[in-house]
Amino acid sequence: MPKKSFSRADRVSQQIQRDIAELIRGELDHPKASLITVTDVEVTRDYSHAKIFYTFLGDAEGQSEIADKLEQAKGFLRSELARGITLFKMPELHFVYDHSVERGMQLESLINQAASLPKAPDEE
Repeated sequence: MPKKSFSRADRVSQQIQRDIAELIRGELDHPKASLITVTDVEVTRDYSHAKIFYTFLGDAEGQSEIADKLEQAKGFLRSELARGITLFKMPELHFVYDHSVERGMQLESLINQAASLPKAPDEE
């Protein structure tokens, strides 16, 4: 079986994900920065843009604060990324809140509710 090869864009995305997560934890000046998880990074083919998907374990107000802080810090984060990654062009960063974890929890709740419903007499 041939080995699965990863494209350069995949490797760059993974490196950006690791580095940006470390930068957020270590350099972002916000008390709740440790509650941010970078879930994925998508880089365009020409490396001009990178969508950084993240989740935040907190309330809606905290989520809004974090979104604002990430938006304010994206220039700093981009310049710090450029120190560790050698690319012809460092992508412009776009932070996107990842709702997939919330959706997964909602689906799990619905499944649990459906499973706990009493069975109809003809189904037993």
